Amino acid sequence: MRTFFALFLLVTAQLFPVSGFAGEEVCSIVTGAVIIAQNDENTFLGKVTNTYDSKSIFNDYGPHGSEYSSSSIWNQYGTFGGEYSTFSPFNKYTSTPPMIIKNKKVIGYLSANKSLQSAISPNLLKALCKDEL
Repeated sequence: MRTFFALFLLVTAQLFPVSGFAGEEVCSIVTGAVIIAQNDENTFLGKVTNTYDSKSIFNDYGPHGSEYSSSSIWNQYGTFGGEYSTFSPFNKYTSTPPMIIKNKKVIGYLSANKSLQSAISPNLLKALCKDEL
């Protein structure tokens, strides 16, 4: 449990410079944000909303939450979800992960790349927020 809490603080400190955020606060900050790829088309990859929203990245049956959809970050064989894809949040080395945009401002990045500033892991975001929204 201590390891998870330490990891949580490390990641949230990168995404949100003020330390001490609880999971609910992280979810509150990103709720309603859109996920946009940094490819040439700035592909819309979904919204950070509840599982009932058809555009939610947490809707397992929607185009942005399904593990089978080409426009989903959860498709491990797709452009936006593959471990080695340049535009995937799961590529630990990419410098072009999806952006998290809220109120027309980039508030962070969805990325497993630990060296990126203002980034949160997609798996951590899902663990913290999927059932909270």
